[in-house]
Amino acid sequence: MQGLQQFLAFVETARHGSFAAAARELGSAPSTLAKAVGRLEEGLGVKLFHRTTRQVSLTPDGERLFRRCERVLAEVEDLHADAAGTRASVSGTLRIDMPIVYGRRVVLPLLADLQARHPELELDIRLQDAYVDLVKDGIDLAIRVGALQDSTLVARRFASQTLLLCASPQYVAAHGAPSSLRALDAHRAVLFRMPSSGRDRPWQFMQRGRTMSLHPRSALRLNDGEGLVQAALLGAGVVQVPDYMVADELREGRLVELLPTLRPAPMPISAVYPSQRLLPPRVRVVIDALASLSDSDMAVPMPKKKGLPAPKRRKALSR
Repeated sequence: MQGLQQFLAFVETARHGSFAAAARELGSAPSTLAKAVGRLEEGLGVKLFHRTTRQVSLTPDGERLFRRCERVLAEVEDLHADAAGTRASVSGTLRIDMPIVYGRRVVLPLLADLQARHPELELDIRLQDAYVDLVKDGIDLAIRVGALQDSTLVARRFASQTLLLCASPQYVAAHGAPSSLRALDAHRAVLFRMPSSGRDRPWQFMQRGRTMSLHPRSALRLNDGEGLVQAALLGAGVVQVPDYMVADELREGRLVELLPTLRPAPMPISAVYPSQRLLPPRVRVVIDALASLSDSDMAVPMPKKKGLPAPKRRKALSR
């Protein structure tokens, strides 16, 4: 069993990225865990961690071992729950990470309903638009939009979102509705600054079967999606945001969609979690609930053609 303790020390250190944090989780001393991992490395003949004064990170050999250990420990947890007769019990702390607006509007009501039906379920919810390292931060489940880059994660697609180009009726009345991508040069763009990179997110369009990116100039940018919608409502300019964020505003006529025939292809919304064959009931029940969501509940239909105001002609500048 001593060897098992060494593997457990290794897994918790990998999950938390430091011996100190892992020791707090296990109720042990950091030096005890460091020695256990050192003995494991010596016994296996490989280096499992890159060590610094503040944190540790997995080596390629450590990555491979960690993935195998995760699967084994998941099976042990499942066997323990089955033997105790609690296999179907939804309990314990679920750590979930999700985008701010989508999390608030779509996922949070679903989680509240689940917690009402499973009183022993505890939720630790992280709302942020920047991607996190699920293993390092100890996240059980994350909601991610778009193509996934991390091949070590398991992904289950459950919905999709489409980016819509929008402005207020007042803005359109004053500046006209663009009839082409080129016509957007004459309009005021309000852009989203991506928290992961600090760069402006380009506008996306689909034209003649090809995806196109546009990088408009802007005097106004925000790092909050709801802030973009509010700026559009105030007539500050043209924004491109996910459909679920403006469904009510479009239905009520407080915003209008521009260039609807050039909408980009929908992006997948997925539930992702660390690779393992068996899932704790608290994770499985959330994934099942997410799978019950319907795109049609949030999708914005293609609007019928209307006679929107044409762009106003600008007077030629006198030389």
